[in-house]
Order: sequence, then structure tokens, then C-alpha cells
Amino acid sequence: MATGEIPVDFVFEGDEVFAINDISPQAPTHVLIIPKKHFENAAELASNAPEISAEMHNAAASIAAQRELDGYRSVFNTGASAGQSVFHAHLHLLGGRQFAWPPG
Repeated sequence: MATGEIPVDFVFEGDEVFAINDISPQAPTHVLIIPKKHFENAAELASNAPEISAEMHNAAASIAAQRELDGYRSVFNTGASAGQSVFHAHLHLLGGRQFAWPPG
């Protein structure tokens, strides 16, 4: 996706990250924010590139503001038992409806 080999409709693109709408949305707004460099999961990302992690969260805030969300949830699934099915770190931005707590 980042290299253009797989065509996608970008919601956002920054220096180190890009964002796309999730193909199986779990909320009215469900955007995936993805680093252009490969990191297997959020733990690897945080350990090796905290500045990219920060850019991902800044992108989430920017997208949420653009879409006038009054609140949103940002989620990293790290590891198969936590629901990670794509082993390239990505942040889920979810919004546009009421969320329950605890999640899952």
C-alpha cells in the first residue's frame, strides 16, 4: 500500500504514516493509520520509532477533528491473542458512535 503496489484511497498521508478507511468497519468512522516502515506490532514500533508512533496519534487527532468527532477510540492490537491479524503495526481510529467499557 505505502509503495503504491496495492491501490488504496488515502484518507491521510504524512512523512512516515498514511491512513485508509478500514474495509470491514466496526464503527461509522474506522480508519487504519499505518507506518510506511515495517514494524511487526505496536511494541516493536514504540521501542524502535517512538516518533512514528507519535505521528500516528497526531494523524488520528487530525482525522478525528476533520470528521468532527466528539470523541474517538484509538487501538493497537498487539499479538494474535489480542486480535492482531495483520502483522504490520497499525492504529485503529474508531468513532461516530457510543463505545462501551471495558472493550472486547
